[in-house]
Amino acid sequence: MKHKNIIAVTFILSAAAIIVMVLAHFMPDYAAIILSAFLGTVTLLSVCVATFNIIFNRNKTTIDTSEISDIIENLNTEMLVWTNDCSAVFMNKSLRRLLGIESVDFDHKETIKRIFGIDTIDNNTISKLIRSELGESSFTNADGETTYIVWSTSLFKQNKNYSLYLSTGFNLTEIKNMQINLANMNKQINLSMEISEIGILMTSDRLNFHASSEIQRMLGLDSGRLGVNEFRNLIHTNDKIQYDSCLKMLETDNNWSDVRSIELRIKSAGGIYRWYSFRFKAIKDSNDELALFGGALLDITERREKDMLIERLAYIDEVTGIANRNKLLQIGQETYECCHLLDFSYWVIVLDIDRFHLVNDTCGYDKGNQMLEDFAHLLYKYVGNGGLAARISGDNFALILRDYGDDELPSRTVLSIQEDMTKLSALEFASINLTCSAGYSRMPSDGNCFLDVLEHAEFALKSCNQYQGNISCYEPSMHDSIIGDTELEKALGNAIDNNELHLFYQPKINLSTGKIMGVEALVRWIKPDGTIVRPDAFVPIAESSHLIGRISEFVLNEACRQNMMWQRMGYPNIVMSINFASSDFYQKDLKDKVFEALARTGLAAEWLEVELTETLALRDIDFAVSQMNKLRELGVQLAMDDFGTGYSSLSYLQVLPITLLKLDRSFITNIEHDNIAYEIVSAVIKIAKSKKIETIAEGIENTNQADILRSAGCDFAQGYLYGKPMPPEQIQQYFEEYSGSAAK
Repeated sequence: MKHKNIIAVTFILSAAAIIVMVLAHFMPDYAAIILSAFLGTVTLLSVCVATFNIIFNRNKTTIDTSEISDIIENLNTEMLVWTNDCSAVFMNKSLRRLLGIESVDFDHKETIKRIFGIDTIDNNTISKLIRSELGESSFTNADGETTYIVWSTSLFKQNKNYSLYLSTGFNLTEIKNMQINLANMNKQINLSMEISEIGILMTSDRLNFHASSEIQRMLGLDSGRLGVNEFRNLIHTNDKIQYDSCLKMLETDNNWSDVRSIELRIKSAGGIYRWYSFRFKAIKDSNDELALFGGALLDITERREKDMLIERLAYIDEVTGIANRNKLLQIGQETYECCHLLDFSYWVIVLDIDRFHLVNDTCGYDKGNQMLEDFAHLLYKYVGNGGLAARISGDNFALILRDYGDDELPSRTVLSIQEDMTKLSALEFASINLTCSAGYSRMPSDGNCFLDVLEHAEFALKSCNQYQGNISCYEPSMHDSIIGDTELEKALGNAIDNNELHLFYQPKINLSTGKIMGVEALVRWIKPDGTIVRPDAFVPIAESSHLIGRISEFVLNEACRQNMMWQRMGYPNIVMSINFASSDFYQKDLKDKVFEALARTGLAAEWLEVELTETLALRDIDFAVSQMNKLRELGVQLAMDDFGTGYSSLSYLQVLPITLLKLDRSFITNIEHDNIAYEIVSAVIKIAKSKKIETIAEGIENTNQADILRSAGCDFAQGYLYGKPMPPEQIQQYFEEYSGSAAK
């Protein structure tokens, strides 16, 4: 280019010189001027050109083609310069290293095809390369691994013989491998979820859940989008309150980091409800708002079915098939807590079947159980959303009903139940006028916990016990009558702590020999000033305040200890009789407690007798028989106290594994003058003997009564004729005076 410029300048100057000489020849007068002007102009131009060259040479950057080649060669990306006929192909070092090419001798055309992943090289293919329609390609590199490159191709130079192209590559191999690994990882995760039956639900807008493929399979969804309300509609009606409570808790609880868990029934594929464990968590944003909520669903239907078998033993009443008291307390407390969270209200109704003992007495146990089952099913007609029906004890039931602001709902429901009971009377129990009484309270306002609310409903029921079919609402004023009991309860608790409880013992006499054969342990509260409080004054308070357990434990251990001590002192071996309250007798660990007391004191089980009242024993006949059999397995003797004052059915003697029948004093008082009383006592004694059950009469106050009972075949006697309840020191004197002679 530099030489061409010099030739052009020389040509121009030569032409200008010829023109000047011609003008000077034809215009001699002006020749000197013309030559002078020409020389001046040439001189000026020479100076300008020289100056321009100096300036240009000082500022220009010189680039050598060999330097450009070196730059391309060493770029850390793949570059290719090639012609359309593949006659010339230049690859930089990065591309040659990938292809494993070490020399310039290689098949140009096949290499181009390999690089771009094409089958032919023609104008159409090249046009697609330039338009980036064939931009991404893959090939196996020198290490045997797949390389992914996106090519950008542009026309560099073109003439009539060939076209020169420049292709620059962007290596996607690492990104592609990450995508493949991520895809494989997602497949593994999905496979793991499918195998473990775990599905994922996630939402960030509280409107729609993103449902994983496993969730879609579980619930039979058509897509991965599931509305939040749509999901709630799939939850079983009785489980929605629990789900709503958990969501409400997330909004009010500051402990966002906790992972929570609930178990729900959810309508699944096929339209059936299955059990799921829903483990969920919420994440808040910088404004303490719920930014992300979701969790995992695990199908636990099979486990729940197994648990239900176990739960049935612990929480289902065997006679009626509905919930028992344990289940009622569990569900009731959960519902109580939900009431506070969701500002709900429920009614708690306790029902008692009036004169239920008549069903057993006149129709038998099977019909009685059938009556209980029918009544339980009848109650279920009135159980609504989140409600429950349960059998509390013998003929006592409870209902939990949602309160929608209708104060007459409990009374109206009980009236409907009473009306339904008349239909039962018209069918199988036509001879009996079946009714029920009820007491009710409101949850959560009527107690600090569910147990409080339930006890208040029971208290309302007790307030109307004397009226059949009555319905009573709990009122706080009902407690006015028990303020004194509260003070007595506090004093009783202190008395137990201060060892103010003592046992007195009333002797039992063998009517045939006149010898003492046993004693009945009776608890007394002796205050520091010497005042003696009888059990009928404080035991009811103890039973209502749950202090009775501590009292029963004291009686059991002290009675065993005292009897063993008498044996070691050389006194005759006698049977020690004790009484259990119903709350203690129905404890599942009763057998263990009795065994521990015997083992601790060293007393043989044959010298311990447990007395039960008819009412206590028949409160839950099946469980009572089970408890009694367990005690008999230890060798402990069993006595039925106050026989004839409760349900008065001799058929119970065939069911209960008792060893002693205790005739109530009401029969003994009139036995001298009332022939019917005598006949009843005689008949009972004969039936008991036929069952190999011994008999004892209580309340004997004179020798005439003792003689009549002796002639009737009664085995033992107890009453003031033989001695009042007395402290250990006095009973020891009694041993010494009456251990061998007949009582007079």
